[in-house]
Amino acid sequence: MSDNEKPYDMVVFGAGSAGYAAALRGAQLGLSVALVERHKLGGTCLHNGCIPTKAMLHAAELADQARQAGDVGVRSSFQGIDMDALHAYKNSVVSGLCNGLTGLVDARGITYVEGEGRLSSATSVDVGGRRLTGRHVVLATGSVPRTLPGLEIDGRRVISSDHALTLDYVPKSVIVLGGGVIGVEFASAWSSFGARVTVVEALPHLVPAEDESVSSRLETEFLKRGVTLHLGVPFVGSEYTQDGIRVRLADGKVLEADLLLVAVGRGPVSQGLGFEEAGVVMDKGHVLVDEYMRTSVPTISAVGDLVPTPQLAHVGFAEGILVADRVAGKTAVPIDYDGVPRVTFSRPEIASVGLTEAKAKQAYGAGNVDFVVYDLATNARSRTLRTEGHVKVVRRKDGAVVGVHMIGDRISEQIGEAQLIYNWEAWPQDVAGHVHAYPTQGEALGEATLALTGKPLHLHV
Repeated sequence: MSDNEKPYDMVVFGAGSAGYAAALRGAQLGLSVALVERHKLGGTCLHNGCIPTKAMLHAAELADQARQAGDVGVRSSFQGIDMDALHAYKNSVVSGLCNGLTGLVDARGITYVEGEGRLSSATSVDVGGRRLTGRHVVLATGSVPRTLPGLEIDGRRVISSDHALTLDYVPKSVIVLGGGVIGVEFASAWSSFGARVTVVEALPHLVPAEDESVSSRLETEFLKRGVTLHLGVPFVGSEYTQDGIRVRLADGKVLEADLLLVAVGRGPVSQGLGFEEAGVVMDKGHVLVDEYMRTSVPTISAVGDLVPTPQLAHVGFAEGILVADRVAGKTAVPIDYDGVPRVTFSRPEIASVGLTEAKAKQAYGAGNVDFVVYDLATNARSRTLRTEGHVKVVRRKDGAVVGVHMIGDRISEQIGEAQLIYNWEAWPQDVAGHVHAYPTQGEALGEATLALTGKPLHLHV
C-alpha cells in the first residue's frame, strides 16, 4: 500500500451529494482535499435517484398533457412511450450535470480517485493500492435500496428503484410496495405512462411523514387517476406466477402484476468498510453523529444517507458544507432539520417545511395551534393548470408560522417562500403584508396567511 502522498487536510470517502459538497466547500476554503468514489462522481442522487427520476417524471407530465390537451383546445393525443428516447433524454440530463460537476472538482484542485475504498485508520482511506491520508476524514458512503426479510430483489420480476430507472419497457401492471416518496413517484410516473398501478403501504396513509391533510389529498387524487391503494395492510409474501408476480397481504388479499417494485426505503452503505475497526460508533448500519456531524472518533465526521438524518440530497449538501466549514476553522451552525424543505414530485406534487399539524400540537399543545387550509380551487393560476390541491399553514397561536404543507401540480416551485417563512420565524401578518403576484400559485400562501390574520380575501372561514 503506497502512502507516499503528502497528507491532505481532508479525505472525503464517497462522492455523492454530501461528499462532493464537503469536498467543493473544503477546497473553496483553501483545504487540500482528496475525494474517493466507488461508482461515479455525483453518487446515487445524480445517477440512480433524484435526477433520472425527475427526468422520468417530466416525461410522465408530458404524457398526461398529451392526453388532456384536447380539453383546452389543443389537438393532441397520447401514442405511448418510446423508452429508448426516454432513456436517451434522461441520460443526457445526467451526463450534462456529471460533466459540470467533474469540471468543478477539477477546477478546485481536488484529487479525485475512483475505486473501492476502505477506511484503514482514523486518518486514512485505502483505494486502488493507494493510501490517502488526511488530517480529517469525512465518511459519505451513501445508501442502497432496502428490501423486507425474505423478499429477494432479483432485478427481473422483483425490482428496486435502480432497476426501475433502466427498464426498457412500460409494464402493463405493477405493484409498488411502499407508499413513501420513492414509491409514490414511481407509481405516479407509471400510471401516466399507461400502466395499471397498485400501491401497498403498511401504514395508514401514503407519504406518512407528511401532514395528514396532504396524505389524504394525494390518496384521493391517485384514486381519481385509477391507482389502486391498499393502506394499513402489511406485505406477507410473494411468489412467481407464470408471467409475473403474486403478492399476499396480511388481510388475506392476493394481488398479481407483471412487476413488484420494492420501495421500502434505503439503507446505509457501511458494512465491511472499516468503520467499526477504526472505532466509529454505529447503530443499525448508520454512523452516529452529533449536531456538528462529528463521530465518536475526533478525526472522523460522517454525512448524508450514512447518518440517521433525512435522506435528502439537499440535507447532504448542508451537512457536507457544515463539516468543511468546521474543519477549515469557520463557524459551523447546526442544521434545523424541521426547517429543511421536503418535495415529492408525484402528480400532484407535494411540498412542505416545518411541523405537521399533529407534531405542532404535540410540541405546543392542541389549544395553542391554529391553521388554515386554502383550497387551490379558488386560486386562478391553479384553475388554469387544472390542478386540485391546497396550501395549509400551521402557526403557533398568537405566534410564528411553524409549518407549511402544500399539494398541487407545480406546487414545488412555491417551497422557497415557505422555507423562508418557517426559518425566519415569520408571523402570518408578516407574510400577509407582502403583495403576491396575480395570477400565481404563490398567492395561495398569501391568502392562507391573510386568513390567519382574520382578513381572508377569497377564502370562506
